[in-house]
Amino acid sequence: MSRRPPARRRPARRPRRPRQQQEHLVGLLLAAAAALWLMATVVHWLLAHWWILLAAAVIAVLGGIGWWQQRVQRAQWEHAQARALRYGLPQLDALSHRQFEYTVRDLMYRDGCTDAVQVGGQGDLGADVKATDPHGRRWVIQCKHRRHGEQGAAVGTPELQVLNGTGRPVHKADVVVMVTNGRITQPGRDFARQQRLHLVDRQLLASWAAGSRPLWELLPALPPPRKPSRLS
Repeated sequence: MSRRPPARRRPARRPRRPRQQQEHLVGLLLAAAAALWLMATVVHWLLAHWWILLAAAVIAVLGGIGWWQQRVQRAQWEHAQARALRYGLPQLDALSHRQFEYTVRDLMYRDGCTDAVQVGGQGDLGADVKATDPHGRRWVIQCKHRRHGEQGAAVGTPELQVLNGTGRPVHKADVVVMVTNGRITQPGRDFARQQRLHLVDRQLLASWAAGSRPLWELLPALPPPRKPSRLS
């Protein structure tokens, strides 16, 4: 019986990885060279056509001036519109609770609190409106809207206790205010006086919303300004 000839071993293939790395490196070098050539070409062209750069700069400056003028004019128009903001009690009574919060925010903005913001909602911790007046004092306001106005449920001590518990400790307010288009009970007024809370009831709200004086000129015993102001 004849033996089979031994199988011939195939020569091992040399790894192609070094060659692939070299090709990748060459590709990167070519790409970098092309990018440098393109940049040099663009710079050379721009230097040869410098007037295009000058024209683009002039157009950019004019565009920026126009944008700034429009922004200033819009701010002036919004300020003038806010200064003319007035509300009567029938208008306030017809609002929803959320609309009432936004109205109080707008009145604070009218008075000069440019950062006035409505924050009321679930988890607001007793704050419906926050603002900083021109004197630097931080205001935290809770709003209680009564659909039937003075005939609705009066704001009492429990609501004021919630506001007192969060106004200064949580929200770091200098001025803590309860605003309502309804009534406030006498025990609630006594509690507010003891805790240095400020109350805006229906009568004071009518004067504030329909007039032009800021709220800090209508409330007594406010804390001193935090910073010098032209209004102080």
